[in-house]
Amino acid sequence: MSLGDILGAVFSFENYGEILALVQTSVWAGAVLGLLGGLVGTFVMKRDLAFAVHGISELSFAGAAFALLVGTDVVAGSLVGSVVASLLIAFMGGRAREKNSVIGVLMPFGLGLGILFLALYEGRAANKFGLLTGQIVAVDTVQLQLLAVTALVVVLVLVAVWRPLTFSSVDPEMAVAAGVPVRGLSVLFLLVLGVSVALSIQVVGALLVLALLITPAAAALKVTSSPRLTLVLSIVFAVVATVGGILLALGGRLPISPYITTLSFLIYAVCAVTGRVRRRRGANGRVLAAGEKERTTPVAA
Repeated sequence: MSLGDILGAVFSFENYGEILALVQTSVWAGAVLGLLGGLVGTFVMKRDLAFAVHGISELSFAGAAFALLVGTDVVAGSLVGSVVASLLIAFMGGRAREKNSVIGVLMPFGLGLGILFLALYEGRAANKFGLLTGQIVAVDTVQLQLLAVTALVVVLVLVAVWRPLTFSSVDPEMAVAAGVPVRGLSVLFLLVLGVSVALSIQVVGALLVLALLITPAAAALKVTSSPRLTLVLSIVFAVVATVGGILLALGGRLPISPYITTLSFLIYAVCAVTGRVRRRRGANGRVLAAGEKERTTPVAA
């Protein structure tokens, strides 16, 4: 295959306007999931739960694969798998080391179950592939409404517990001393994370869900330390990566996930370089200021 053939598979914008008109609900669904991923991702980074996202996604994948096998709703199966994984992590992993051990056990177990269910499934191969790499172009109005309502519930829950959740995420020991229900908030957030993972799998699939729930928030943290600006940038980055990836995917014959994950990575790379340059300039500025102060300080007689 020549380079031209490869580029033709990645980008082909023939009849693009007609295709875009048919998948407007998918674009809106991507925007909703981008907003949700950027919002939840900021707390994932604060609570150091990046590994948990991967663990939850594997059981969520197993639940979706089982639903596909028995002919029930795939999104419902994905949600059940995510909730089960979240509760197992919450109640079996008390300390960080125990939590990581539980996640490490769940990941291969969930992935193995999912592969087993897909191997037993005799339907279309595209349905199998979509669970791993994402498939959002078939979202209809009813699915979009259900997605929007679910995302709204998640957002309202986070808004309701925003201050105590932030406090317990930044300084859990002080939060316990102040009477904040840290344990209950931890369980609640893991459930919120599980729902977010299940919804995100529709876009990027089980294998690449980190691109929505980790990378945008990590990129935002590279360029700012302000909590509010981190939140805003995380949401913006997630929406740009998701919607931009869907728009690019409409012009190609590849799954959606490579476009979304590539955009997400490019945003992270730019933010990482920008943050490093800013830190160097700040350090040089402090050195110059210190040198100037030393030259202007009078020497004692």
